[in-house]
Amino acid sequence: MRYFFMIAFLLSSLYSQTIKDISNVIGIRENQLIGYGLIVGLAGTGDKSKFTIQSLQNLLRNSYIKIPASSITSKNIAAVMVTADLPPFSRQGDKIKVKVSTIGDAKSVDNGELLITQLKGVDGNVYALAQGTIAANENNKTSGFIYEGATVENEIDFSLKDENFIELSLLQNSAKNADLVETKINDKFGKKLATAIDTRTIKVMKPADISIVKFLSMVQTIELDSSFKKKVIVDISRESLITGGDIIIDPVTIARNSFTIRIDKSGLTNEAWNDPKQNPGVDIGDNVKIADKPVVNIDNAMINTKAAPTISDLVRAMKVMKLPMSEIIDTLKIIKEMGAIDVDIEVRG
Repeated sequence: MRYFFMIAFLLSSLYSQTIKDISNVIGIRENQLIGYGLIVGLAGTGDKSKFTIQSLQNLLRNSYIKIPASSITSKNIAAVMVTADLPPFSRQGDKIKVKVSTIGDAKSVDNGELLITQLKGVDGNVYALAQGTIAANENNKTSGFIYEGATVENEIDFSLKDENFIELSLLQNSAKNADLVETKINDKFGKKLATAIDTRTIKVMKPADISIVKFLSMVQTIELDSSFKKKVIVDISRESLITGGDIIIDPVTIARNSFTIRIDKSGLTNEAWNDPKQNPGVDIGDNVKIADKPVVNIDNAMINTKAAPTISDLVRAMKVMKLPMSEIIDTLKIIKEMGAIDVDIEVRG
């Protein structure tokens, strides 16, 4: 019996990687947005650069208030660049995260208020408007973020509806993997649909009797050999997960010098999960709550999830707790060493 449980444990630790884990769909990607804005309400940590004062003058002039530049002496304002990633198929009214970085000599943007800022794409069109209170990065107070700080105003014109094929781009250049993906797709549908164009690109024709969305779902969920190890790719410059966010984490407690985090699936029913008396804590969305009490204690935080906890849940929770990306990456590596995840971790940027 003991050997049975050992075998069952080993089998459960081996899982197949899917086509989605090792590839992107060409054409379905994020688009970068950028804008110039002003922060107000800083407690003497702003800047007095000429362009900041001029920007404030222009803003006040639009409100029919004219004041000379010499009369603006406060250091409660700062000029900033605002950036965001617009996810594919974003719709009007969607909320996206924005990042803020100072241009002048401001000392900190923490708790400052970003005034409404237009975010434009490379084509010069405005796609989102940003505004809100900024949380500064722990390791660099001159930059920060606003979670769900921008509202999508215009959509990028792209539709899959009329497409009769998709093209997959492997995350890593590999003739072996390109051939494997081609074979797996053709075996799945029982006919020749996939063709490896080169060592990274696979063109897949859509059958006439399947919608493009269902077809894409079927292709992306095709399992590869269990010898493939899942990969987590972290873009440290954008503070985001490129792939691997849906990988499940076994229940684990991570103790670091500055904090302790416990992550586990909640055993509550649907009704109990929505009851704040039975399930107190900070709701960060997507059925994830931080802490077992209404106030987040960074020294000992409990991350509860309604479903099995994933890497994305952990990363998002740690970012809400204002932990720097370096701490998040180190935590993922510790979790890997503890055996709670069996993945390769790649850091980019």
